[in-house]
Amino acid sequence: MGQVFDLAVIGGGINGCGIARDASGRGLSVYLCEMNDLASGTSSWSTKLVHGGLRYLEYYEFRLVREALKEREVLWGIAPHIIRPLRFVLPHHRGLRPAWLLRLGLFLYDHLGGRRLLPGTRVVDLAHDPVGPPLKPGLFTRGFEYSDCWVDDARLVALNARDAADRGAVIRTRHRAVAAAREGDGWTLTVEDRATGGATTVRARALVNAAGPWVQDVLAQRLGCASHARVRLVQGSHIVVPKLFDHDRAYILQNTDGRIVFAIPYERDFTLIGTTDRDYTGDPGAVAATAEEIAYLCRAISSDLARAISPGDVVWSYSGVRPLYDDGASDAKAATRDYVFELDAGPGKAPVLSIFGGKITTYRRLAEAALDRLAPHLPTGGGLGAGWTGREKLPGGEFEPGAVAAVQSELERRYPFLGSDHALRLVRAYGTRAAAWLGTARTAADLGRDFGATLTEAELRYLMTTEWAQTAEDVVWRRSKLGLRLGADRIAAIEAWMRAAQETR
Repeated sequence: MGQVFDLAVIGGGINGCGIARDASGRGLSVYLCEMNDLASGTSSWSTKLVHGGLRYLEYYEFRLVREALKEREVLWGIAPHIIRPLRFVLPHHRGLRPAWLLRLGLFLYDHLGGRRLLPGTRVVDLAHDPVGPPLKPGLFTRGFEYSDCWVDDARLVALNARDAADRGAVIRTRHRAVAAAREGDGWTLTVEDRATGGATTVRARALVNAAGPWVQDVLAQRLGCASHARVRLVQGSHIVVPKLFDHDRAYILQNTDGRIVFAIPYERDFTLIGTTDRDYTGDPGAVAATAEEIAYLCRAISSDLARAISPGDVVWSYSGVRPLYDDGASDAKAATRDYVFELDAGPGKAPVLSIFGGKITTYRRLAEAALDRLAPHLPTGGGLGAGWTGREKLPGGEFEPGAVAAVQSELERRYPFLGSDHALRLVRAYGTRAAAWLGTARTAADLGRDFGATLTEAELRYLMTTEWAQTAEDVVWRRSKLGLRLGADRIAAIEAWMRAAQETR
């Protein structure tokens, strides 16, 4: 009959890959299938933040904020190459949220989550501080500065998948779960290879439905299960423009409609602006930033920053659909960002756990909670042991937070031909594992063809063999953001090289 996995996971986003990693590390046999590329749905279209969610305090989501605040330093500790501290400037002016309310919120932000390493809040005199000049003259006189973290979201997903695979999990991208049925004390899952059209059967004792925006479709159409929980699809769009300021702080700007918009330093030469919140209907895979959303973000930034922008300044836009739990909130911006589980199980009934909602910052805690819910239904009889993922480093993160410069220096010492900018990019993507594919290279030529923006054959080969990349899009928009620096002709050349490499494997 072949292997029977303890757990089959549908969905290769942050929740699915986080659960696969945690379960594999606790000794469970795990199979994960993703119908597209890892992080190709919601998980790669975020604002790139590991944050407590300052604005969630307005909706009294204290449990979620506390959990998220505690997770900031945990995640920074296990992935210091792809996560780093980021200071946010919150300007204040009359007519919006009062200063006392902001002070109270930031006091809670500083003390609710047991902050140890990140600096606390300070009051900023915007007339004299270097963060003041990029703001519109005369509009603001004071503000507040606080800490959160930046994250490379798609790489966080890929590294969780990689660590899960290193611990024994089977990861299948471009494999779509087309049907599932309870048989005896387990599930039989039919999975289609989207490249060949061939189908395989996978047996598992339990299922996790981490399909994100498709969670309800998977339940109803592929598993044949009824659901009491409902998913609310909320579209969030972002734009990227040439950088609007030279310092390393981000801005969190209050809009008159009650929403906030971030302006974040991005990929050294750009500014990332977002996000929108609007209910979405239709195929989540077809979502795109609308002209209306792009214009909205441009207006929001232009009303507060000294440099006005227009849609013509936008060099890239992206959009994702957040699969939020439908709590009945009237406004999309007010819908809860907390996660909710729905477990369908019983005596003699193989379990399926479906996940509604969640956010990148709390993915690790979500995974622990998911396994706690499933534990009584697994062969261990509830004896899975304690959570471990907050102590063990993700691949490449085997150094202390704040030591990126030291890792970069060592990489430059070993590979002096790289140059400072190239070495820094590699450290921020691969950490200590950059040396795994640089190997014995002594010159740039040893890395093979350079496709531009320091992307070489050696790096492509590593991404294909180790991180499941199959297309140029996987590489230039998810495993990296080099698409911002590469023209269409170079991206086409990457695609052609990767196709040829796959044919000769």
